[in-house]
Amino acid sequence: MTLLKTSQINLDGNIKIEIMNTIKKGIFVIGIIATGALLSGYITRTSTSFKKEVKEEMVSKTNKMINMFVTHGHCSTPFAGVVDNLDVNIPVRSDMGNPLEDISISFEVDPNSFKACRGDKVELTSRIKTPGVFIGNNDEKIIFKSTNVYTMGIDWYQINGKMTVKGIEREVKFFATGIRNTYDVMTNSLVLQGQVNLFDWGIDYDKLVNGRSEEISTKWLYLNMKIDLC
Repeated sequence: MTLLKTSQINLDGNIKIEIMNTIKKGIFVIGIIATGALLSGYITRTSTSFKKEVKEEMVSKTNKMINMFVTHGHCSTPFAGVVDNLDVNIPVRSDMGNPLEDISISFEVDPNSFKACRGDKVELTSRIKTPGVFIGNNDEKIIFKSTNVYTMGIDWYQINGKMTVKGIEREVKFFATGIRNTYDVMTNSLVLQGQVNLFDWGIDYDKLVNGRSEEISTKWLYLNMKIDLC
């Protein structure tokens, strides 16, 4: 009788152990499934949100302003112009890499929209609009189209392209700095900036505006523009 009870106790103990192991395995499997579902949902939402943001960047933007200034002699003349047909194209990447590495940018600026930003604005605006400086015989717009982009650092890019002034096209090199909010993955805006030598387009600012040329080897045009990406 004693042996029977002992065997029964051992049997009951084994059954309980098996039941506990089965329950533990079940809980573990359910945990894995739940975790996988959460991760899948997060990745799907992130991917969908990311693609939506990228597609929005392909929309043309108009009526932005670009800031410029010309250095001539020992002076600088700041002015601004209206940007037309600003197109920013950020392709969707399937490898989750930085989409701005493949960005393309193009825009136009009408020289007739130039306005001086300080000093005697009327007088300085008329000088900037002197025929032959930026305004050509056919009222051509200043056109920029990017050709390739190089990543120089975190949120820092070199943007090469071609810039047309008075119908004359020259290769140029600009830089862009990305700006993002603290917790955002995608850059919210870019600040495009750079400088070009007006002599590359045969523009001698002092000679055209003041009637005589200064003994300076370069006549720089600096530009700066903020581009909102979302």
